[in-house]
Amino acid sequence: MTRDQFTPDNPAEQYPRPDFPEQQQPHPGHGPAMDPEPDYGEATYRGTGRLKDRIALITGADSGIGRAVALAYAREGADVAFCHLPEEENDAGETIRLIRSAGRRALAVAGDVREEQFCADLVTRCVDGLGGLDILVNNAAYQMSQPEGLAAISTDQFDRVMKTNLYAMFWLCRAALPHLRPGSSIISTASVQGYKPSPHLLDYATTKGAIITFTQGLAQQLAPDGIRVNAVAPGPVWTPLIPATMAPDKVAGFGKQSPLGRPAQPAEMAPAYVFLASQEASYLTAEIMNATGGTPLA
Repeated sequence: MTRDQFTPDNPAEQYPRPDFPEQQQPHPGHGPAMDPEPDYGEATYRGTGRLKDRIALITGADSGIGRAVALAYAREGADVAFCHLPEEENDAGETIRLIRSAGRRALAVAGDVREEQFCADLVTRCVDGLGGLDILVNNAAYQMSQPEGLAAISTDQFDRVMKTNLYAMFWLCRAALPHLRPGSSIISTASVQGYKPSPHLLDYATTKGAIITFTQGLAQQLAPDGIRVNAVAPGPVWTPLIPATMAPDKVAGFGKQSPLGRPAQPAEMAPAYVFLASQEASYLTAEIMNATGGTPLA
């Protein structure tokens, strides 16, 4: 193929752009009910063996970014354990299918990461079921838009956001540490919200800022042990969390504010998690990989 015959995809036009149909779902949301349905990379991600025979644990991999990362890790040669809420059983079954279709082992565990004991048990089940742990991906998150402001955020909501997004990360990292070896990785999902908080997502944005700080601090603690700690900070991503936590009119215009004019698809986030877990990223730790569609964060 000559250069004249090669036409790269225009990233601004590569996936659907808003306005989308107005839509809303009960939490936690369901991918097949979305219009358009999210792309997890089923037809596009091609592995090259960069994570061959590694063992990964991913939280919240029944759908969204977590599922895309699970698929990519499996196609890169890793066995994958993941957790999901009990009500996400059907979506989790599809993630299992995708991992196994890549010829890798899958282990799904239903439960709630807001519970300290569940987090400890999750790590144990991964180690016992798959034989170890090399990559921990803290991805599960909860948000609920409150356009009315601070007064509308109940203590119950604040508690749920903090425990899902922060406590779980702390508990899982602490439980995983005895099993991690030099060359292992911890990768957390931060957000553009950690740098540029939206007023209607105040509690969620607060946790994402804390994830950035936790990542950079823990990376310095674990660097002498050869364990790397990094995070990915996505911009708007088209996942079931969006119609499950935002008003229909906000869903319709979701991602329009990005310089690329659209939200990312989960498939576009997965390569960042693959790179950070791979040997190619051996000198990267305490890094926040920004994947915001062009929104500057500095």
